[in-house]
Amino acid sequence: MEPFAPLEQSSKTPTAILFMCGMNVIRSPMAEAIARSILSPSTYIISAGVRAGERDPFVDIVLEEIGLSLKRKQPQTLEELEDDFFDLIITLSPEAHHAALELTRTHAVEVIYWPTFDPTVVTGTREQILEAYREVRDRLSDLIETRLARRNGIAAQSA
Repeated sequence: MEPFAPLEQSSKTPTAILFMCGMNVIRSPMAEAIARSILSPSTYIISAGVRAGERDPFVDIVLEEIGLSLKRKQPQTLEELEDDFFDLIITLSPEAHHAALELTRTHAVEVIYWPTFDPTVVTGTREQILEAYREVRDRLSDLIETRLARRNGIAAQSA
């Protein structure tokens, strides 16, 4: 599957979307919060990780800057999901992409890979680290607006 394949290739509007990354602590919960703010409330949106992880406080900070919040949501693994029916899985890390392809081997689920930088590898001042998180947030927001919202005819709201 080619990274960044345009979603416009599929005419079906997804009703249930899963965002996946390694530990569901940065990229996938960010994508979930952003997608909830942009897409139709009737779209079921959730996120999960391949492995267990701990909530990252920098995510709360950069989401709060654009008026979003994870509220009390805690990281969860695929095994902890209450619902496992999705018509679109968007993976944000190589590990998650491989896991999603394995999980969907016998299911008709569209899996799309959006390679997304891991901001935890950035070192430096607090502000430099926050800037890396902001870049991930802004990139995910742009992808969701251009690949999901426009596909579904939704005018993207500014967060």
